[in-house]
Amino acid sequence: MTQTRLTSDHKRLLTLVSVGLMAALVFVGNYLQFKIPVAIGDVTRVHLGNSMCLLAGLLFGPAVGGLASGIGAALYDLFDPIYIISSPYTFCSKFAMGFIAGWLNKKLLQNGKAKTVNVVIAGVVGQIVYIVLYLFKSYVALRLVGSTHSVALAAVVPKIATSSVNAVAAVLISVPLFFALKKALAHTGFMALIEETPEKKGYFNPVTTVLTIYCCVLTLVFSLYLSTVNNIKAAEEERWNAVNSTLEEYEQRFDLLSEELQITFPEPEGTEASEAE
Repeated sequence: MTQTRLTSDHKRLLTLVSVGLMAALVFVGNYLQFKIPVAIGDVTRVHLGNSMCLLAGLLFGPAVGGLASGIGAALYDLFDPIYIISSPYTFCSKFAMGFIAGWLNKKLLQNGKAKTVNVVIAGVVGQIVYIVLYLFKSYVALRLVGSTHSVALAAVVPKIATSSVNAVAAVLISVPLFFALKKALAHTGFMALIEETPEKKGYFNPVTTVLTIYCCVLTLVFSLYLSTVNNIKAAEEERWNAVNSTLEEYEQRFDLLSEELQITFPEPEGTEASEAE
């Protein structure tokens, strides 16, 4: 098929529509889930959100795929109290998944056509990148709040299993959908956007530079937040330990004094009533 030339305004409109539609699919896909409680940390989930992230990248390329994946997943986190704190990091990790899958799929095109094996490779690599980032965040978050190395690793193990299930499901769902939707969109304006060959502007153009700085800043803020929470908890625990130590010391003194003077101190009010009940 001959590639249709897009005007700048038309391209901008199609890009915005594509990001919005795919972000909505990512957002909804995260609700098609079941949660699995873990002993330490938050819950882990098996869901269809990752398949929509891969689909966005494979179908529309790295820029649209990355933005749609990050925005849709971050919005889901913002609406769930369990994940709201980690939404900035979720944007970064999901953006990386959609971006890498879309970028690699474009790179592996053969004569402008997508081979099934190459699309699968792009999807698998995108998933591996996300899993590494997700497990790294889970481990670091637990270490920053005071968990030991062994405890943090024990909490990450069940997430490896669920992440692997999500990855397999995402590839199995997104690859057939990619070919089906590409065929369905063959006679629409979106096809020109899908088949558009990206200009070689280098990896560090203004967009990628801003996104890289944004991701680094968010990761730093998230780490500082967890570190602050850990310091507050440690200070509170130290304060309570000091109070308990002082109370135990006074209790021992009262017991010693009562033994030496053979005095029986009266029970606090309400003790007898509670014992009688």
